[in-house]
Amino acid sequence: MSDAEQSTGATRGRSSSRAEKAARIRELLATEGEQIHGNVSVFNEGRYRRYAELDETEEYRAASRRIKEESIDRLPELIEEVTATVEANGGVVHLAEDASEANRILNEIVADAGAETVVKGKSMTTEEIEMNEALADAGVDTYETDLAEYVLQLADESPSHIASPAIHKSKAEIADLFEETFDPEAPLETAEELTAFASDQLADRIAEADVGITGANFITADTGTLALVTNEGNARKCIVTPDTHVAVAGVEKLVPSMEDLSPFFNLIGAAGAGQDVTAYLSLFTPPVETPAIDFEHPDVEGFGEATDREFHLVLLDNGRMAMREDEDLRETLYCVRCGACANSCANFQEVGGHAFGGETYSGGIATGWEAGVHGMDSAAEFNDLCTGCSRCVDACPVNIDIPWINTVVRDRLNEGADPSTFDHLVDGLSPDSESSGIGLGKRLFGNFETLATVGSRTAPVSNLVASSSIARRVLERVAGVDRRRELPQFARSTFSTWFNAREDVTIENPTRRVALYPDVYTEYIDPERGKSTVRVLEALGVDVMVPDVGGSGRAPLSQGMVTTASESAEAVAEALTEPIAADRDVVVIEPSDLAMFKREYERLLPEESFERLAGNSYEVLEYVYGLLEHGADRDAIAGPETAVTDSSNGERAIAYHSHCQQRTLDLEPYTVAVLEAVGYDVVTSDVECCGMAGSFGYKSEYYELSVAVGDRLRDQFTTDDRDERIVVASGTSCGDQLDSLLDRDSKHPIQLLDPVQQ
Repeated sequence: MSDAEQSTGATRGRSSSRAEKAARIRELLATEGEQIHGNVSVFNEGRYRRYAELDETEEYRAASRRIKEESIDRLPELIEEVTATVEANGGVVHLAEDASEANRILNEIVADAGAETVVKGKSMTTEEIEMNEALADAGVDTYETDLAEYVLQLADESPSHIASPAIHKSKAEIADLFEETFDPEAPLETAEELTAFASDQLADRIAEADVGITGANFITADTGTLALVTNEGNARKCIVTPDTHVAVAGVEKLVPSMEDLSPFFNLIGAAGAGQDVTAYLSLFTPPVETPAIDFEHPDVEGFGEATDREFHLVLLDNGRMAMREDEDLRETLYCVRCGACANSCANFQEVGGHAFGGETYSGGIATGWEAGVHGMDSAAEFNDLCTGCSRCVDACPVNIDIPWINTVVRDRLNEGADPSTFDHLVDGLSPDSESSGIGLGKRLFGNFETLATVGSRTAPVSNLVASSSIARRVLERVAGVDRRRELPQFARSTFSTWFNAREDVTIENPTRRVALYPDVYTEYIDPERGKSTVRVLEALGVDVMVPDVGGSGRAPLSQGMVTTASESAEAVAEALTEPIAADRDVVVIEPSDLAMFKREYERLLPEESFERLAGNSYEVLEYVYGLLEHGADRDAIAGPETAVTDSSNGERAIAYHSHCQQRTLDLEPYTVAVLEAVGYDVVTSDVECCGMAGSFGYKSEYYELSVAVGDRLRDQFTTDDRDERIVVASGTSCGDQLDSLLDRDSKHPIQLLDPVQQ
């Protein structure tokens, strides 16, 4: 094959992959999106409510994290302890190195029991090892008893959610499925009727089963107790009805003692489904002492002996011990599989786990699980759906840094990628420090600062060229930049150029001194919001300087280019060391950059450098709020002058959308408070995300998903009472998305406070 043919083939291959992924997402948006969104929205609302109601939410989360950290630290010791405990109780413990060994053990147990049928409770671990298929190959019928899993078994579908596996199915679809499968005497229409019918079907299966198999949410090493957290009672029946009970669990489910269960029980229902408590919290120390039941001889009085019971605990490694030794994937083992990370994710809400998931697991934490137990190829299929917004971190009951796990896996995928035909065009020329193999799209977005620098220097020609139809087709074909998405327009004169060319401004007796961080967007695309920030701060008596410093590393980090992001972090920390030492506060306009300083830099910088920068950095409206609270003259900054839409109190009306990372840093209230303080009437959005998420909304395979997420924000801002309000957004990508969805442009909130109105 010629070089030209190879080149064409490589381009077509990547374009085809993007096209296939886009088609799959389009299908799921149409067939499952509304059902998934409706269900997880209920879960989210409940989680917000329960987390707020619980007086000790953060204490429980901290305790859960501590227990999980200790358990994984002590894992080899806990395995030895639980083995001795279970065997002393009369059970048998099996250690399975991988899925193949686990299925061999299970087949032997079932064969020894002479079993023809098995009933099982909900278990993602048995999904992971494909136990049902392995038993079927041996001639054993396995029946799911969890209602959702039973529905999926009948439909021959895979789970779409780690905790609520049939979340994509509507009541009508389930009714049709039952009608087609069972032909019931009377139509099944209500949820109660469907549940009762399924319960009757499953009762017969449970009664005739020879072996019951369950998972375990937790296993206490000191007593050998299984803790099951369920919303149905069928898992209990699987344990006590058949004579033989097998529990299959990953080794990470071990905790030291019964006392360690309390914080998890308080959180898991609230986190996963917004429940006050799950319907069933079951504790079994098998073999259970309940007498065995002989359903084959119902006319014989009495029961069998408890000693007739048999219990096996199959503890699965399947990559977990290697994950334990992996500094970055280790946190995955803290997961309690509640599904909160999936529920809180805007992308998951639209497409569910059939897109945002791998061979077994789904949602944000799935990247770590899939990479660890199935391999990097499985994680690669959906990893880019995590945009790093950090909403999942606040939702997780164990405080797992899920975005970092996704970033690390993305970095490893980059490192392991095969070089494309076009890599020789950028090797040695691109400004990043990454290895060959990174797709041109990732490299383009990861080096956006360099692109913006060149684009600004050559504007407006660069803007004209980039917006031409030929350039858009090339960008879409080679780098996957969707031609339907409007590109940012580079400013000819940068923010720093404007600031340095100003006449000297002297602030007599300044109240504070600030180093205003010139983020990439403010510097090269929207200098006006930087100018407004300077004027607002100076009007409030602040001495402002703009340091000579580059991008925060957010762009390369979002593409999994960790080495390049680390270099940017080190350069920023060094450049801001002197201003901080000179008692200047670092003020940041772009929330995603502040999140870098406050969160991601902890992973990228030495502890001292991170703490110095994080402890002295502030979001711009947070800072303005602090100035006003400490006596700055509110009349020195602008407020509403002429109303666009009259509200009940005559103030100018604003529809405000806060950036995802601004919310995770708990900074949204400051913007609302400042705008209201100067006289605006503010309503806020309550969607999880705008859908743009930096580069995500530009990528052709995700464009329609990005718009679908954004449409929910658009719907909120186009109701009768909001469609004429001034649209305000704190984040760059949020503003870009809103501008593309609405017929009016958005503003950054600092621009509304600018005493020199533009």
